[in-house]
Amino acid sequence: MPLAEKKPSCEIVKAILKLRPMSRELCLACKGGRLLCGRPSCPLLARIKIRSPIERKLKESLFGPSPSIFVGWKGYPNVFVGPLTSVSEESPELYDDPARWYGLDFDEIIRMRSLLVRSKVRHHVAERSRIVEQAQEVALSVNAPDTEVQFERRPSYGISFSPLTQPLGPTAPLKKLTLAENPKIPKKVDALAGDEVSASFAATTLYREGYDVYYLTRVLSSGALGYEERRRLVPTRWSITAVDDLLGKALMREIHNYPVINEYRVYHNTYLDNHFEILLMPRRWEYEQFEAWAPNTLWTLALDKPAINIEHEGYHGRSSYAEQEGGGYYAARFAVLEALAKMRRQAGVVVFREIYEGYIMPVGVWEVRENVRQAFRNPYERFTTLGEALESLAARLKIPLREYLKRSTILRQSRLEDFIAKAGV
Repeated sequence: MPLAEKKPSCEIVKAILKLRPMSRELCLACKGGRLLCGRPSCPLLARIKIRSPIERKLKESLFGPSPSIFVGWKGYPNVFVGPLTSVSEESPELYDDPARWYGLDFDEIIRMRSLLVRSKVRHHVAERSRIVEQAQEVALSVNAPDTEVQFERRPSYGISFSPLTQPLGPTAPLKKLTLAENPKIPKKVDALAGDEVSASFAATTLYREGYDVYYLTRVLSSGALGYEERRRLVPTRWSITAVDDLLGKALMREIHNYPVINEYRVYHNTYLDNHFEILLMPRRWEYEQFEAWAPNTLWTLALDKPAINIEHEGYHGRSSYAEQEGGGYYAARFAVLEALAKMRRQAGVVVFREIYEGYIMPVGVWEVRENVRQAFRNPYERFTTLGEALESLAARLKIPLREYLKRSTILRQSRLEDFIAKAGV
């Protein structure tokens, strides 16, 4: 009997099984050691290793720390909302803090997210209720307060993926939620949540105070910020991009006041089979981002050559949503602007992102954000001309540079400063 007939709950696994079906006969011959299915590791052994110990912990009533909440988007404005409750006491705050995930592999990320049980109750985004108040307390807390969660039925094990949000583990309808511990909400956060100020002002103020983008995402999602009459639950996937965008715009206004860098710089980094080359040029702020997918990934199996998306914005930023690249564009742009603000400089920027065959499942745009952040922590290269900088980064790209140049807005433009640099004036 083909394993595909067992109807897995994960949409990514369904797609993989459809495109690369496994059979009992093949698995029996392989036994997980010869990888006859063509995968880099045995998905059955990995699934059993992660699933079995977690399933034993899933009951109709759970007691444990809740590091965050999740707000769904399907059915908007009537969405599912509820806390993410850990079935493990080991570092629960880590499980929803991607700022600390850099370096983890796919199996570690899936195992960690599988330990968080998502409880959910259908709720109108504008309605105020006890469950919303409790969700806000969990979201605003800087610790993971202990909660007691009662479900309508025993949670079912599963793992779901999204290109925007972190993977989600087991889930069940929420019957009752009790906070068994007082959440630790910082005074500054509590004060802004109680003030009649815009959500954008509150989030930007908290970022300046040192609160990271991941904390601000869940606070915004909980509906705790903004003018009272306009407060709403915000689906998690929307709040991720919203925070990247509003903080990015604030940083953009800041760097407009800084001097332009005086050299060409190239930063690079690779993580989870996503490779980044980041080119900074001695120009006023302008931004362009390539997203190049290798053929034969799960999303490009029908292609025999790379698929390249591109987005661009000028000095004053975007006036429309980055449809071609979505949340990944805003996550990378935010990390670039964050780095420039720390340098107290502005620059023209081109980001080359290549996604290779080993990127076997989406883990959320945090991977993009942390990849770019890490690139700016790494040593960088300095050049006096654009040609030298392009020659260097081209040596590390798998796709020929000419494929990017013929699509680029920034790199194909003739610039007075380029002619001056060539002439040595």
